[in-house]
Amino acid sequence: MKETDKEQYLKRGTLAVLGVMKDLLQLQTPLLVNFSRGQFISRMLAADETRIVFDLGSNNLDNDYALHCNEITVFAETHGAKIEFALGALEKTDFEGLPAFQAALPDVLWQIQRREFFRISAPMEPQFWCHCQWPDGTAARLRLQDLSLGGIGVLVEEAMPEGLKSGDDFSSLQVELGEFGQINVSAKLMHIGERSIITNKNETKVTPRLSFRFTALEPHQERQLQQIIFALERQARDKAQRFQ
Repeated sequence: MKETDKEQYLKRGTLAVLGVMKDLLQLQTPLLVNFSRGQFISRMLAADETRIVFDLGSNNLDNDYALHCNEITVFAETHGAKIEFALGALEKTDFEGLPAFQAALPDVLWQIQRREFFRISAPMEPQFWCHCQWPDGTAARLRLQDLSLGGIGVLVEEAMPEGLKSGDDFSSLQVELGEFGQINVSAKLMHIGERSIITNKNETKVTPRLSFRFTALEPHQERQLQQIIFALERQARDKAQRFQ
């Protein structure tokens, strides 16, 4: 997102920024700590009016790189918003007897509401699938096209039942995510559309596309989804860099 667009989501001042940090602490939201030589997943350990404390990454080399970087960007996603903030130099500290990072409480952060969430595309290979039942009780297998904390988009490669409509409730979607495991969630069908592509025979192929919004997400499922989204973003970025 362009910096000019992000201004409307800016939170400034100690009270506003600390309030968001306290939420990240209470929810134990995973943090993606990004720096020039890498990134790692962390979690908030403490936050007050002067500093934040968060966990070390799992890789010692990444921790050393981060410690010597002067520009750190932290990303987090809750079910309501995407959070982004920048930190200066990190310092090593002890928290409850264990090593941790600390940094000055940032002056500003961006809190982008869920409707602005970027949906991460599912990989072409291996394909991810969603298993469910249509409202008439018949079983369905749908190909996952994209994923966010708010919901999923799927492609229907089989016949759809008559009478399917926006607003239909699905009490159990089993979303298979390959090496990342699976999640079972309830969702509401928000939109019925189409995806059109041109095949290698120069023919137009039209596939029905369904958009679902999650209606209930347990905290552990939210954390699992956050980590999956981070991992898929990292894989996509690494793949793009290999082909540059």
